[in-house]
Amino acid sequence: MTSRGLKMGRDGLFALLRYNGLLIKPKRRYVTTTNSKHWLRKYPNLIKDIEITQPEQVWVSDITYIKTDEGNCYLNLVTDAYSRKIMGYSIAKTMNTEEMKKAYEMAIAQRSYPNRKLVHHSDRGLQYCSAEYVQLTLDMEGSVSMTENGDPYENALAERMNRTLKEEFGLGRLLPTRQQAFLLAAEAVELYNSKRPHWALNLETPNNIHLQKNRPPEAIG
Repeated sequence: MTSRGLKMGRDGLFALLRYNGLLIKPKRRYVTTTNSKHWLRKYPNLIKDIEITQPEQVWVSDITYIKTDEGNCYLNLVTDAYSRKIMGYSIAKTMNTEEMKKAYEMAIAQRSYPNRKLVHHSDRGLQYCSAEYVQLTLDMEGSVSMTENGDPYENALAERMNRTLKEEFGLGRLLPTRQQAFLLAAEAVELYNSKRPHWALNLETPNNIHLQKNRPPEAIG
């Protein structure tokens, strides 16, 4: 453009390209998995000031998507905030409550300390606010906790767990079939819990810390 006697800065160039419809539209990099615009009861955040000192004191949950050539499927994880152990998971073609609550039911069935008072923390998604999902906590005489301001940091551990399985165990790539996603998710959870050393756990595995074989640093939380 300089050779033709034209001078234009970066902003001017992009404005010109935008005006003529020549900008490349960015690909959408995420799939929305949280629908918090509903009439169901939402609960306060009970864990923002809590000190987490033992397994099965706080569980955190979040739903993420997995891409396949057959379409997306959805993974719900229930993770123990102290030991970082994935207590339960469910993966399905849809995010309906009946499918997603299977992760919570699995977690409850695998409790090592069933008499401890438990807080279940999640975002305000439709599934987590549903009567069927909330009742699972109430049946244990536990407490329901949810994010309050749409801030991802209010459920940071749960979101980090999703990212770990995607980045380290292959669930973030495009998979050929949903069946492969189901199998890979099961394998990833098993390997994460039993084989993967964790920096936050002083390089112990979640399974060991959950059973208190070796306590993690007191700073964990």
